[in-house]
Amino acid sequence: MALLEWRPEFSVGDPAVDHEHRELIDLVNETAGAILEQGDSARTERAFGDLLRAISAHFAHEERQMRAASYDQLAQHKADHERLLDALRDIMDAAPDAPGRSADHLVEVLGDWFTGHFATHDARLHHKLGPHEHD
Repeated sequence: MALLEWRPEFSVGDPAVDHEHRELIDLVNETAGAILEQGDSARTERAFGDLLRAISAHFAHEERQMRAASYDQLAQHKADHERLLDALRDIMDAAPDAPGRSADHLVEVLGDWFTGHFATHDARLHHKLGPHEHD
C-alpha cells in the first residue's frame, strides 16, 4: 500500500491551513496502517474515530469561517465536505471484511479528494478570506 504524501498541489497558500491539511494526511496514513494490522480492532476503531473527528472539526471550522464571511460558495463547499464524510463512513463499514482493499481505498479516495478539494474549494476560500485567524 502506498501512503498518502503531501504534494505541492495540496497547498492553499496559507501556512496554518496547509499545516492542518498535513496533519489530516498523517491521520489517513495512521488509519490505513491500523486497518492493515487487522489484529487490533480497537486500534482501528480509534484511528477511524481520530480521523473522523479531525476532519469533522476542520470542516466545521471552515464552515464557520464561510458563514461569518458570507461566502458565496458555502453550499457547494459544504456539500463536498459531506461527500467525503459519506465516503469515509463507507470505508469504515467495509474495513473489517476487506482490510487490504479498504486501506488502499482509504488512501486513494482521500488522496483524490484532497487533490481536488484543496486545489479548488479550499484555495478559492482562503484566497477570498485573505489573512485570517485559525483555531
